[in-house]
Amino acid sequence: MKLYTEYRTKTCGELRLSDAGQEVTLVGWVQRARKMGGMTFIDLRDRYGITQLVLSEGDNDFELANSVGREWVLQAKGTVSERSSKNPNLPTGEIEILVKSLNVLNESITPPFTIEENTDGGDDLRMKYRYLDLRRAAVRRNLELRHRMTILIRNFLDSQAFIEVETPFLIGSTPEGARDFVVPSRMNPGQFYALPQSPQTLKQLLMVAGFDRYFQIVKCFRDEDLRADRQPEFTQVDCEMSFVNQDDVINMFEDMARYLFKEIKGIELPKLHQMPWEEAMRLYGSDKPDLRFGMEFVELKEFFAKYPGFGVFDNAAYIGGICAKGCASYTRKQLDQLTDFVKRPQIGAKGLVYARVQEDGSVKSSVDKFYTPEALADLKTAMAAEPGDLILIISGEDIMKARKQLCELRLEMGNQLGLRDKNKFECLWIIDFPLFEWSDEEQRLMSTHHPFTMPNPEDIPLLDTDPAKVRAKAYDFVCNGIEVGGGSLRIHDPKLQAKMFEVLGFTPEKAQAQFGFLMNAFKYGAPPHAGLAYGLDRWVSIMAGLDSIRDCIAFPKNNSGRDVMLDAPAALDDAQLDELQLKLDLKE
Repeated sequence: MKLYTEYRTKTCGELRLSDAGQEVTLVGWVQRARKMGGMTFIDLRDRYGITQLVLSEGDNDFELANSVGREWVLQAKGTVSERSSKNPNLPTGEIEILVKSLNVLNESITPPFTIEENTDGGDDLRMKYRYLDLRRAAVRRNLELRHRMTILIRNFLDSQAFIEVETPFLIGSTPEGARDFVVPSRMNPGQFYALPQSPQTLKQLLMVAGFDRYFQIVKCFRDEDLRADRQPEFTQVDCEMSFVNQDDVINMFEDMARYLFKEIKGIELPKLHQMPWEEAMRLYGSDKPDLRFGMEFVELKEFFAKYPGFGVFDNAAYIGGICAKGCASYTRKQLDQLTDFVKRPQIGAKGLVYARVQEDGSVKSSVDKFYTPEALADLKTAMAAEPGDLILIISGEDIMKARKQLCELRLEMGNQLGLRDKNKFECLWIIDFPLFEWSDEEQRLMSTHHPFTMPNPEDIPLLDTDPAKVRAKAYDFVCNGIEVGGGSLRIHDPKLQAKMFEVLGFTPEKAQAQFGFLMNAFKYGAPPHAGLAYGLDRWVSIMAGLDSIRDCIAFPKNNSGRDVMLDAPAALDDAQLDELQLKLDLKE
């Protein structure tokens, strides 16, 4: 590894006490400068670390050293010396450089925030000056981790006979899934490319072409509302395999996950549990359950049917509860805050019922007047609650919505009780997803994943009679409540694919217009194939213990999808619009 040039002979992170007496040249940025009597100390920083420079009154460049400011770029030549006052917090803390000559390579205006491990810059300010934020060691470590993970992933897949193939970014728009980003074509007026949400159809074509193991670390684009684990452009580890079944794919990419945990965290990942989607929804209200803690749902609809009289429960389609161990001591204020939490618009519950199990075993609840002590004692048994526990119950008219509301409450309790430890990892596979889901916006069945997902062979007859009950041969990899990746077996039979389009409401003409290239390719001998895509950004954020994927992306967008550093997106000038033959009619 050759790091040295005519500018430097060492980096700011490598010198140790064993190097004392060496003549060295360092370059870097000024972290801080301190004047102490007749001496000036400069902490010089580069990507590799920090080294202290020392100049004394009478040295040739002492006055120059007194003039430097934060983030100036310097070159320093001098002798490595043992520090009299050592800094145990720095790898280079036992040495300093007695500077013989100092050269200013560039000055800097005062940066808008401190470039320290913990900065005083807010998110918007740091994103505007992201090139400065990237100088911070905390951010740099995230990108170094990302680099290391991509190298490990490539090495693993290469060892398993995968070949990396690039696919185009300018493709045709597809109607399923999230909204496409579209690109006007100057050479084809009135027509548009789309940026790929994933290389889905392209990697399937590679299977038809005989590349039986493909991967690509690739940018994908989705025009959807943003949150902590979403960006309009993100990176997938995209993979496809031929002549495999579901277990083959799961075993391959579980091995890859096991390899990454071993190499990055030193953790031996055990054989992972495969949980059917229906079970995940019943026990956790989520298809990406966080298994770092228990607090599984207990369904109480049948229980409360034995004790009618409380109208909210009597008329509910779903009643579910969780037991928070040791939380009976929650105050009324804390319980009111939990009620306000589940009533927030983004969660949407109408209220919360609670019951405290007292130390003597009796139960006090917010609905005491509707239930006898005997009924509440039975509730305690149904919830497997013990003295000191807190029972929390949510009900609703829509089973799926109520489960998701209870899921949000469970996660909030996990946060409050410190059960979602970022240094603990619990992974699993979710399988047997529904093949279709109902879209209120479209008023029709939509593909849960995409229209090329293989239905469970046992359920194929239901495509004609009750498609909503058809299960998919699909699988998601979940870690700590985050969907890190997912995939499915693909349909390779043209007749079954045509049936799938029919169920989704495609006319044969529309299916041919949108996906004719793929359907035509399948006529030339498509192999059975399947795939999976891991979200690289999510992988890195989990390994780094981050709350947002934005912190492991070099130049991310904000929550409005804007790049505040580049001020994008931005309007085009009239000449560009004319060249593209576009006319804007913006609605007020």
